[in-house]
Amino acid sequence: MYVRRLFAVAGFVATLSLGVSACTATGAGATSQCDVQGCTVTFDRGVDAKISVLGVDAELAAVEGNVVTLKVAGQEVTVPMGSTESAQGLDLSVREITQETVVVQLSTGL
Repeated sequence: MYVRRLFAVAGFVATLSLGVSACTATGAGATSQCDVQGCTVTFDRGVDAKISVLGVDAELAAVEGNVVTLKVAGQEVTVPMGSTESAQGLDLSVREITQETVVVQLSTGL
């Protein structure tokens, strides 16, 4: 019983460490870097930028000054720079806005 439990725990830890390591994904005009806390998504401006992360589709809808509008699983969410808003069980915060890109942090809050 002890040996079986030891193998089960070792397998779980190995699987968890692979899942926890940083991963990247790309979408149309967007890239993401994910880790345990969530995903940092960089959207390109001036294109139809969208990506699928953490089980939902995220899309850059608009940028007006320091306010970003995102579509998360079809739900529009307006997020001012430096604030955190929630949508579809995710916390969204805008990290950076430039002429070329918008960087958004998506996290599960876990």
